[in-house]
Amino acid sequence: MLDARAEENDGAMWSMSLEAPGGPLKRVERPTPEPGPGEVRLKILACGVCRTDLHVVDGELPDLRTPIVPGHEIVGLVEALGAGVVSPALGQRVGVGWLGRTCGVCAYCRAGQENLCDAPEFTGYTRDGGFATHVVADARFVYPLAGDRPAPDFAPLLCAGLIGWRSLVFAGEARRLGLYGFGAAAHIIAQVARWQGRRVFAFTRPGDEAAQAFALRLGAEWAGGSDAAPPEPLDAAIIYAAVGPLVPAALRAVRKGGKVVCGGIHMSDIPSFPYEILWGERSVTSVANLTRSDARDFLRIAEQAGVETHVSVYPLSKADAALDDLRAGRLQGAAVLVPDEGPA
Repeated sequence: MLDARAEENDGAMWSMSLEAPGGPLKRVERPTPEPGPGEVRLKILACGVCRTDLHVVDGELPDLRTPIVPGHEIVGLVEALGAGVVSPALGQRVGVGWLGRTCGVCAYCRAGQENLCDAPEFTGYTRDGGFATHVVADARFVYPLAGDRPAPDFAPLLCAGLIGWRSLVFAGEARRLGLYGFGAAAHIIAQVARWQGRRVFAFTRPGDEAAQAFALRLGAEWAGGSDAAPPEPLDAAIIYAAVGPLVPAALRAVRKGGKVVCGGIHMSDIPSFPYEILWGERSVTSVANLTRSDARDFLRIAEQAGVETHVSVYPLSKADAALDDLRAGRLQGAAVLVPDEGPA
């Protein structure tokens, strides 16, 4: 445990910062920040690399303000407390996800839909994130992490797992579940779905036999390319890949009354499609962000279901390489950054 002296700022931090959209990340060193009222400072142990980080770095999300430190799957130790913070405690291991702060007063927040807040802040997008040695977070939006799971293994649960979980909830009671894009989110949610007794059908990039074998190892009963039809109609499909043409493909794969859930924050344009594949009371819905309630529910479920994350660990200074591997589809599971000394 850290003692009260840990609240003192005793040095510098460094981060991999995005200076301009589309550009490489730059190592930036600056004084370790002090948490403001209601905030905590974390010493980062690990930070996952999410597809949303790619959308940030590649300039695909609107109103991006640079410079910004990406990263929103953060595992860290509480190192300093801002004024008024009584929880979490110094030295406690906690997680930080995409939703960094909400206004608490808009109609959505008052209705329990804080994921749709009119004035939110997002970790690694509108406030600095976890591609760094330290980060400051709103104490209300950090999550205690119980158990002895290694920090890199915890990191993907904090966005891939959380948004995956919200997508699964939106899929309802579907027994035959299709997962399009078998990456970080799908490899977690496939395990939860199987634990719940659902049947999982995995769709990967056409010809990606390694990803299909990975899906089968994690409990999928069928795996094939996204251009293939499943062996039987699906009750619901979740699309994790940011590929608009998968929407009509998934509509063709679900039965009458089936649902297609789009689980990403960004997607390429959806092409036009004939009404007949939507007819029959099929539906398409999106999932936007997440709530703190989602996080509490999922972290408990992940422990009960014995979810294992499959991670490739990179030093923080190699963040660009991790992003490149994610962009090129060279990963199975998730990429995670851990602090290092950085380039000489």
